[in-house]
Amino acid sequence: MQVLSEGVAAKIRDGFADYHARFAAITRRARTRFETRDAAGMRADLVERIGLYDVCVSQTQQWLERVLGAHAQDRALWARIRDAYAHAVADLLDQELYKTWYNTLTRRFFRTLGVDPAIEFVALDIEPTDHITHPVARHSYAVQSELAAVFERVLQGYRFSVPWAHPARCADAMARAVRERFTHWSASQFVQIELLETVFYREQRAYLVGRAFGEYRHTPLVIALESGPDGLFVDALLTDRDHIAQLFGYTRSHFFADLPTVGDAVVFLRSLLPHKPVDELYTVLGRAKQGKTERYRAFFRHLTQRPDEQFVHADGERGMVMLVFTLPSWPLVFKLIRDRFAYPKETAREEVMAKYRIVSHHDRAGRLVDAQEFRHLRFPRRQFAPELLEELMTSCASSVQAEGEDIVIAHCYVERRLRPLNLYLKEVPAEDAMRAVIDYGQAIRDLARSDIFPGDLLLKNFGVTRNHRAIFYDYDELALVRDCRFKRLPKARSDEEEMHHGAWFYVDPSDVFPEEFPRFLGLTAEQHEALLRAHGDIFDVDWWLALQDSLRRGEAEEVMPYPDSVRLIAGPTAHRAGAGAAG
Repeated sequence: MQVLSEGVAAKIRDGFADYHARFAAITRRARTRFETRDAAGMRADLVERIGLYDVCVSQTQQWLERVLGAHAQDRALWARIRDAYAHAVADLLDQELYKTWYNTLTRRFFRTLGVDPAIEFVALDIEPTDHITHPVARHSYAVQSELAAVFERVLQGYRFSVPWAHPARCADAMARAVRERFTHWSASQFVQIELLETVFYREQRAYLVGRAFGEYRHTPLVIALESGPDGLFVDALLTDRDHIAQLFGYTRSHFFADLPTVGDAVVFLRSLLPHKPVDELYTVLGRAKQGKTERYRAFFRHLTQRPDEQFVHADGERGMVMLVFTLPSWPLVFKLIRDRFAYPKETAREEVMAKYRIVSHHDRAGRLVDAQEFRHLRFPRRQFAPELLEELMTSCASSVQAEGEDIVIAHCYVERRLRPLNLYLKEVPAEDAMRAVIDYGQAIRDLARSDIFPGDLLLKNFGVTRNHRAIFYDYDELALVRDCRFKRLPKARSDEEEMHHGAWFYVDPSDVFPEEFPRFLGLTAEQHEALLRAHGDIFDVDWWLALQDSLRRGEAEEVMPYPDSVRLIAGPTAHRAGAGAAG
């Protein structure tokens, strides 16, 4: 059995190594996609890379089933395999990724409820940032001359197959931006710029990620690059932590970054964004499974430290499709699909799950919350408020079961908790509420430009982040803009039709009437007028029809990942048109 255990452990290790290599091969395509402005290819690569993990796990699982045969469910054997595997990966970089891979396989075989420390690695014991032995390579630039000259050296230090269009002009613009933003730093106080050697790619941009050091302080520094007809240029310089946090946030698609060691990259990014959870950094780097492991680890460590705190219904209106609960002291919500949906919802469970898959594979444009899918979570029964537990057991019986003193949830989605927009507007000063209403309109616009129609535009389906951004999080009626049929409301032909309760004309499930949107929002008159002034076109059917045509031609306006205020004047004017607000 010892020989078998070691052979199986080696095969599992090699299975992850194969996945890791294929992941890197897809990631490395990003440079060419960026240089050739192949946005469609970048999106296709994103979808392929997301699906790669399950493809490779299934291949390894099939091998194990053939080799282990009748012993595939032998727990004593798997305990020996676990020990052999721990030895096999002991000297490898990113051990936590290998261990998560192993756990995925054991859970496929045993359908573990909760965790089983006898045959798997317990997530609470996996600490990825404790033993960094191979720091991610970095470029360091001493600031001993004019900042513009230093920034020009920075640009020339990164090699692309496309030339720089205006390196001197870009460097001047960056130096000017630094002087304007850091008036409390004298030029002599900048002593060093440090940037990761790895370039980060996403959608139509590349990013040089690092920090600038002064004598007594440092600041994050991200240089956003764009590829134009004349070559590469710097589009923006990000130095504000909030802007960089949004760039690496849970409402954005994954980056393509060919990192030789993921753990140290996470440590480095945490130095720039100390309040960003580790799980979100792993996820935004494309390591979604490790992001789930880290989210699980952090949450259950927190839960065990608060044995008397109870899960409760999340704030906001109760959903007809999803039951949502939270632990008040932790910024997550758990969303379960109900067994039956209240009228007039006609969506089936499989359709709801398909909507969530769309979100996971789509450009989220900074306006959709990342939802992680979890299965077989085990919680102490005592930590559920009685009224919540009763509703879980009656409304979600197909997903929830009691096992002694535990509650096991077979399937749920876990998201960051946001303050529902309808509640937020009642709680904040009028000026803040007005800003949120305007950003709500911008959120609809941004989603539409990324080919997403929320379906249900009620304020309760949007939340507000700590940066006061409106984010959509209710996906059961979400659709692609290209699949909708945007129409004008028919004119009533008689008093009877005018007074008819409900629609007097046939409405297909894919029909959308934009002019009806404002009727159900519950805004004050002042907020309603301000929304129409800022975003009145989103209530006009012609705007949606024109957008559909643009999307079908591949000419839709880009949703920017940062605000206009951080963009520079160095890039070609033609590529600065239609910047819009931050996406």
